[in-house]
Amino acid sequence: MTRGRGKIITMKRTIPLFMICIFGWFGLVALACNLGSPTTLPPTLVPVARVTDTPLPPITFSTLSPTELPQQQSAVNQPVSVAPAVSSDLQNLLNQIDPDRLFIHISTLAGFGTRHVNSPTNLADQGLGAAYNYVSRQFQEIQQTSNGDFTVLANDFRLTWNGLDTIQNNVVGILGGKGVDGGIIVIGAHYDSISMDPLDASYPAPGANDNASGVAALIEIARLMSTRPHRATVIFVAFAAEEVGRQGSRAFIQFLQKNNIRVDAMLNMDIIGSQTGPLGQVVDNQIRLYSGGTNEGPDSGSRQLARAIGLIDTYYMPNMQVLIQSTGDREGRYSDHLSFSDVGFPAVRFVEAMEDRSRQHTPQDTIDDIQATYLMRSTQTVFTVATVLADGLPPPRNIVLRANDQGTRTLVWEPVPGATGYLIALRRPGSIVYDQSFPWPNNSVDWDGFVSSQFAGLAITSINADGLIGSLSPEYIIP
Repeated sequence: MTRGRGKIITMKRTIPLFMICIFGWFGLVALACNLGSPTTLPPTLVPVARVTDTPLPPITFSTLSPTELPQQQSAVNQPVSVAPAVSSDLQNLLNQIDPDRLFIHISTLAGFGTRHVNSPTNLADQGLGAAYNYVSRQFQEIQQTSNGDFTVLANDFRLTWNGLDTIQNNVVGILGGKGVDGGIIVIGAHYDSISMDPLDASYPAPGANDNASGVAALIEIARLMSTRPHRATVIFVAFAAEEVGRQGSRAFIQFLQKNNIRVDAMLNMDIIGSQTGPLGQVVDNQIRLYSGGTNEGPDSGSRQLARAIGLIDTYYMPNMQVLIQSTGDREGRYSDHLSFSDVGFPAVRFVEAMEDRSRQHTPQDTIDDIQATYLMRSTQTVFTVATVLADGLPPPRNIVLRANDQGTRTLVWEPVPGATGYLIALRRPGSIVYDQSFPWPNNSVDWDGFVSSQFAGLAITSINADGLIGSLSPEYIIP
C-alpha cells in the first residue's frame, strides 16, 4: 500500500514515468544547446576566514594602493566605463522584490501546521499536500505570464519513512536560456518541515524560517527572472523530503545524471529570514555561505563558486555581506546543496548569519521571527548572484602568465566578444576568498605583482556594456 498526494493508493502510479518522459523531452529540446560545450566554474571573493555559527566581524584586507597596482589601474586614470556597476535594469528588478509577497508565501506555508513527509496529503489547508499544491500553483501562475519561457513540471519519487510508503514531489520550474553556451543554473529550497521528533507527522512544525523563508525567496526570484530572457537556462526546484536525508534533491540528481545534464552552479536557500539570534543578538547585514561536499577539496568547484559569489556581492550588494565558510555546512547539519556537490556540481548554501536553533523544528518557528528587511536583502542577494551567472558574458579562456626581461610578468587571455573590460580577482596564499580585485580595460596586464609571492591564484571575469560581470574563469594558479 502506498500513500500519494491526498490519499492512500493501492495501484502503481504511472505519473513518475510520464513526467520523466516530459522532463526528458524538455531537457533534449530546451537544454541541448547548453550541454554542447564545456562548462566553467565561477570563482569568488568575500571577507571571511573561519567557520562559526555566529556572525563574523567584518574582516578588512590591506588594499593595494594605486601605485602598487598596474599603472593603467591608478585611481586617477582608471576608465569609469570599465568598472563593474549596477545597471538601471538590475536596480529596477531589485526594487521589485516585494516583502509583502514574501510574507504571504511564508504565512501560507506556515499556516498548514506541518509539512512533514507523512502528514496529510488530501486536505486543502493542512499538511504536505496543501504545501505542494500551493507551491505548484505559484509556479503555474508564473508560467502563465512568461510567454512560454517558463515550464512547470513535477519530479516524483517514492519514499519510505517510519514504515509508510509515499509518493513525494519536487516542484520544478524551467526557464529556458537563449544562449548557445549559457549553461545551466539551479536555484533551490526545500518546502517540507519536521518536528523535534522526526517520526511524528502530526506534531506542529510550521517551519516559517526553516524553510518557508527559502521557498518564498525561490518563488519571488522565479517570478522576476521569468519576466526577461537570460543567456543561461535556470531551473527552480522546491525540494521535498530534505528533512529526512535530503531525499528530494538526491532524486533530482538521479534525473540529471540519467539525462546527462550538467549543472554549472547550484544556489540553495535554507533558513534565510531572520536577523536575530537565540540571545537577542541582531545582525541585519550578513549572510553565511557554505560550499564543498564530501567528495570535494578546498579548491573545489563549489569553493570557486563561493568565491565568485563573494566577488559579485562585493560589487553589487554592499548592504549584505556574504560570509564564506570553510566547510560544506554547519557541523552535523546538511542541506540540499550537498547532494549536488557530492556528485561534482558546484553548489552553495545561503543561511542567515544569526541562526536561532532553539526555534528550529519546533512550534516556535513562526513568522513573528521573520524580519521583512533582512528577508528582502537575502532574496536580493541570491537574485543578484543568479542574474550575474545567468546574464553575464562568458569568462575569458586561455589565461597565461608570460615572463618579461624587466622582471615583470604579462597576464594575457583570449578576448571575449562584447566585453568592455575585465575584472581580475586575486587570492592570497592560504585564503579561501579573493582578497583583492581590480578592473582592466583590455586582455593584457604587465605587472610585477604577478612575480611576488603575495598572491597564489587569480581568476578573470568579463564586464559587459551594462557594467555586469559574469562567471569567473577557473582559478589560474600563479607559479
